[in-house]
Amino acid sequence: MTADERRDIEADCARLIALYANLNDAADWQGVAALYAPDGRMARPTAPDDWVEGRDAILAAFLARPARVTRHICSNVVIDVLSATEAVGESAMLLFTGDSAPKVGSFHDRFVLGAAGWRFAERRGSLTFQGS
Repeated sequence: MTADERRDIEADCARLIALYANLNDAADWQGVAALYAPDGRMARPTAPDDWVEGRDAILAAFLARPARVTRHICSNVVIDVLSATEAVGESAMLLFTGDSAPKVGSFHDRFVLGAAGWRFAERRGSLTFQGS
């Protein structure tokens, strides 16, 4: 793999992280779910050991969420390319909601390349600081 190919994968995966935050803040749950591989899984930062598995189940979990106004800020994104079709990443997250103090956490991601492009195979959140 060339250095340019590696950087392209890193950029594509980093874009998924940013797009996830923006779609989440827009409450575009169809868009958020579409960022996962069909058999992808997620664990929210508030429940890092409670996996939701499969794109349909992920969509259902987001649709069941009470409406709220949020703004996610993602930074410190580091993507490690494992192969031409797999990568892992870590990012820091700051979440603002209209009704509580900000939360600080991180995401640990696994990415896979499929027919639709790069998607989350796994997205696991965790909280470092949780406001009251």
